[in-house]
Amino acid sequence: MTLSECVGQLGTKQFYVKSRYAVCSGRQFGQIWYSNGRVVGKSHFNVVVIGTIPKNSRDMTATYHYTDFTATGTNAAPAMGITTSASIPKSWPSTAGILKGGTLPSTKKWAELVSGLTIKHTITALSGQPGTLGSTRMISAIYQPNIKLIAPPGWGAEPFTGGDIFMFPPRWDEAGYLPSHTAGGAAVFSILPTLTYSTAASAPEREVALHIKKAFTTPHLTMPPLATKRLAGQHTDEPLTRLYHDSERRNKNRSRALWNCVKHFRPNYPQNGKECDEFPFAATYQGAAASEHDPLQDARNFSVLPIDAESNGAGGILLGQFYDLNRLIDGPDDGFLVKIT
Repeated sequence: MTLSECVGQLGTKQFYVKSRYAVCSGRQFGQIWYSNGRVVGKSHFNVVVIGTIPKNSRDMTATYHYTDFTATGTNAAPAMGITTSASIPKSWPSTAGILKGGTLPSTKKWAELVSGLTIKHTITALSGQPGTLGSTRMISAIYQPNIKLIAPPGWGAEPFTGGDIFMFPPRWDEAGYLPSHTAGGAAVFSILPTLTYSTAASAPEREVALHIKKAFTTPHLTMPPLATKRLAGQHTDEPLTRLYHDSERRNKNRSRALWNCVKHFRPNYPQNGKECDEFPFAATYQGAAASEHDPLQDARNFSVLPIDAESNGAGGILLGQFYDLNRLIDGPDDGFLVKIT
């Protein structure tokens, strides 16, 4: 991610997410300069932190950019000290060993940073150490950038304490069903990725996309009938979660979906080259058999529709690629959303 891309996307937002491998955030720091108890000048600058993780890597790099330096009136801004640091205040598990690389903490003068100097900091959770979720060896950490301002001797300014900058927490895993597991696993940022399906006429997954669109917009018109149907995957408070380890539960999801396709679309199914498409996907914990594991879930809170076999296959391939690309792990500690364009 480039600085211009980050700044262009941030606008008035606190952060921008490009993917699970590239995020950024920023903050403005303003100073009011005093002399003999009265205001004589003002200054401010921005700090943009771009976090990146190379694909199939365990290294997270934070690149600090200092921009938009402005000073008016009488001030000592060029001599002000700007200290950049970053801490890891918490990790899961707490015993996780995380290596730090780079030049932080670093104190530079305003006059040094105004030229476009950047500072890089890298953190890495070594593979092979204990984590959570058994053999997944998941490690998560809070990465906290901080800016501290130091007034030159003889000057006062307010506010002059600096502050923290938000950054998404990195997460490492060694899940055996994800890429690079034999090379020690890899890292991503802990965000909800979005799987995108297209309804365009040329899109191979078009019929899957149309089915999910109907399930999202008019769920009460889908089969099996349920007036109060509400399907996960649309909103951040109800994400879909990957189901990998429990193959029996995946099979139950598919069996229940198939049974409902036969029941509600006979005699036109399974004839005419159609396959039974289900949403939420069978490879999620929210699939058709979810009610067997959640007593609060209605047994009809899913949608099935016979669709073209090729489109169904294309949708499944995209889902599998999405799981791998975004390192989706099994269970409630991860999740994703679905978007229809």
